[in-house]
Amino acid sequence: MTLEQNIQTAVIGKAKLGDEIALELLYNNYNKAMFSICLRMVATKDDAEDLLQEVFIIAFKNIHQLKDDRQFAGWLKRITVNECIRFCKKKLQTSSWDDISFEEKKEDETHWWQDVSLSTLHAAIRNLPEGCRQIFNLFAIEDYSHKEIANSLNISESTSKSQYHRARKLLKEQILIKIKNNG
Repeated sequence: MTLEQNIQTAVIGKAKLGDEIALELLYNNYNKAMFSICLRMVATKDDAEDLLQEVFIIAFKNIHQLKDDRQFAGWLKRITVNECIRFCKKKLQTSSWDDISFEEKKEDETHWWQDVSLSTLHAAIRNLPEGCRQIFNLFAIEDYSHKEIANSLNISESTSKSQYHRARKLLKEQILIKIKNNG
């Protein structure tokens, strides 16, 4: 194990015992990354802040269940994504997702977005309709399969695919318009 892994393991061990300094260190080390996930998934800063707080409450309450301390980051990320899904499920009317039929087209797979700044991309993602945004984040960023998304959100795989393709189309339109207006 590297020195960093040894330190991480020691901090998590102390956190499992309820050490407040260790818990604070973990929070300070991971809050920005988890907030970024929350913000991408729910779009509003207030909701993302509330979710972030809930994520860390859940994580710290259940940290004793973590079997391999080296897996803390992945474990925390799963909690974050699952809480975002739970939150969005409450807000979404999933029946409206099924109104969009899935047409698989050979899209232009060029990476038109590669020259776009992260802040522009994140802003465009936040402007997506909620269902599209959530599925885009889960598939493109969090690397969930359409089957996993469908199971998590209680929708069909074709709905997941159609929402993902709709999100890509909307993102491309938003970003290309912004580039045209700024360029």
